[in-house]
Amino acid sequence: MTTPVQRRGRVVILGIYVTDLTFRAARMPLIGETIAGSAFAMGPGGKGSNQAVAAARAGADVVFCTRLGNDAFGAIARETWAAEGITARATVIDGVSTGAAHIFVDDTTGMNAIIVASGAAGTMNAADVDAIEADIAAARVFVTQLEQPLEAARRGLEVARERGVTTVFNPAPALALPDDIFPLCDYITPNETEATALTGVPIANAADARRAADVLLAKGVGTVIVTLGEAGALLHSADQSVLVPAYQCGRVVETAGAGDGFTGGFAAALARGDDPLAAMRFGCALAGISVTRAGTAPSMPTLAEINDVLNQSAGVPQAS
Repeated sequence: MTTPVQRRGRVVILGIYVTDLTFRAARMPLIGETIAGSAFAMGPGGKGSNQAVAAARAGADVVFCTRLGNDAFGAIARETWAAEGITARATVIDGVSTGAAHIFVDDTTGMNAIIVASGAAGTMNAADVDAIEADIAAARVFVTQLEQPLEAARRGLEVARERGVTTVFNPAPALALPDDIFPLCDYITPNETEATALTGVPIANAADARRAADVLLAKGVGTVIVTLGEAGALLHSADQSVLVPAYQCGRVVETAGAGDGFTGGFAAALARGDDPLAAMRFGCALAGISVTRAGTAPSMPTLAEINDVLNQSAGVPQAS
């Protein structure tokens, strides 16, 4: 369990849990080919659960909503959330397995390729959101993604908007979305691939990201944050457009959890009252640390570690 911190600001996250099955090798095998791997690890994952762990370790009071199977992977999920101080709203579904993810990690670069089977969480619907309406109403920030069905994500954004709660939408994995979902998003946090899928604008640099972000603003999004990997992240709204460089915290070991770490950290910082740009820097620092460690949820740093990176960068004390 991480060092206890004073919880500040509630974040409600709707998403999936999967158990990550991570294989490291020099390259991906071809179809029909078997190659030797260098390592294997099993641990907690899933975009929503990863974001919940990141936010909790960053100091937020986190409620996480999902569905699990009645199996060993579901037990790992509950143990993970208990250890992190996360309040779980997890419905157990008999006859359906808890989700799992196959993660390939390149030994040389730390880059990854992932196959996700959502399992029980793939059966979520609007009723799961209605069941946690009181939790959402008591929150400062609501976060969701697209590994669970769109129906559930949309309902979560609708309820949060009705209750005056700040909404953060992480549109991953990339899907075609109806235009009426975008006005529900105070913040949207796609990576380059997802932003291109949503807008049709190929992204090779920050200027391209700004063009894509303009398309999303025109669709009704409040503020767009395009994460750009080692190039950092772009915050783009009607009032400002700022590229925040990535924090270099050491040798890159694995990038699989970086985007989830950013979104979880960003939400935690917003929930404690940071302005969007400060919250974005906080999320970038969290992600910069996470890529130096193996795993997704296990790679998430503590609040003290994030503040150390920010202090070294700016020389200004950060909130505790």
